[in-house]
Amino acid sequence: MVRVNGFKGHGPWVLVNENRPIKCDLKSVKSITRNRRAQASKTGDVRYEEEYIFNSREVKLFTCRWLPVNGEPKALIFMCHGYAMECSITMDSTARRLVKAGFAVYGIDYEGHGKSGGLAGFVNNFDDVVDDCSNHFTNICEKRENRGKMRYLMGESMGGAMVLLLHRKKPEYWDGGILVAPMCKIADDMRPNPIVLSVLTKLCLVIPTWKLIPTPDIIDLAFKELAIREQVRANPYCYKGRPRLKTGAELFRVSADIEKRLNEVSLPFLVIHGEEDRVTDKAVSKLLYDSASSPDKNLKLYPGMWHGLLYGEPPENLDIVFSDIINWLDNRPALGSSGLEKELKHQNDVLLKD
Repeated sequence: MVRVNGFKGHGPWVLVNENRPIKCDLKSVKSITRNRRAQASKTGDVRYEEEYIFNSREVKLFTCRWLPVNGEPKALIFMCHGYAMECSITMDSTARRLVKAGFAVYGIDYEGHGKSGGLAGFVNNFDDVVDDCSNHFTNICEKRENRGKMRYLMGESMGGAMVLLLHRKKPEYWDGGILVAPMCKIADDMRPNPIVLSVLTKLCLVIPTWKLIPTPDIIDLAFKELAIREQVRANPYCYKGRPRLKTGAELFRVSADIEKRLNEVSLPFLVIHGEEDRVTDKAVSKLLYDSASSPDKNLKLYPGMWHGLLYGEPPENLDIVFSDIINWLDNRPALGSSGLEKELKHQNDVLLKD
């Protein structure tokens, strides 16, 4: 039995408008979207749309997109938000800057985050979240209107880890990545002491969803601007409780695994980090830059800046950060696109076989 906006029945249902859900078989629901609802709005040069999809675990996921109103986008950018955050509100200013620079931007709230379903703040298996993002992003790339467009991943904090894992999953698929204070290692200020960590790891097997991990207030550590801290605290879609045991264990597992395999990173990337970041370790961004096998890599460290480089700094600092990001993106086509070249070669091979 399922319920969608007050309707009950032996679904699944696809919500095509607010009042008239249509019943359909499970296979077709998965292949299109389940509980699909698109909402659109236009503000200036930006068209914003929302849509719900379902993942393979039957969890409803919130997705959104910011598109140029006039003309075709230069490229596609797929945003990966940080731990406890969401896309449609906290990442809105970032997306709009990028759209005004000529790009199409897509986001998704992970399971347990933002407007998506699942227990708030709970990550049972980070690999599942990677699969959700990979499936959604590649589906967008493979739409007819997007074929041939360059595609970039952009991730902040835990989203930076997501970018690296999406690249690992499909090493030749993406044309580049922007890593904003990436979670390649948890900063010492955020890490419980070894004894506490050992106890919590054992408890994780018994009470995985309990909120027992002692951590400082991330909001106070991440965002320099007081007004932004207040906005994040007032955002009902941002998780503000202590990290759940299994979530913490997954974040430690993922960051440790990434740190050990930095040499496998081969996609073009820009990594940026505030030198006063106390949430993720800027030294590991430097290590990523030194270790990655990518021939096209760039590192920017910003003196005096904190963790929240995309929206937590004063306006003059944000202008510096976005100028660097947009300049890097605008320079990519001149350097070629390995992912696009491989896709075109594959399409040519298919035509020759036919």
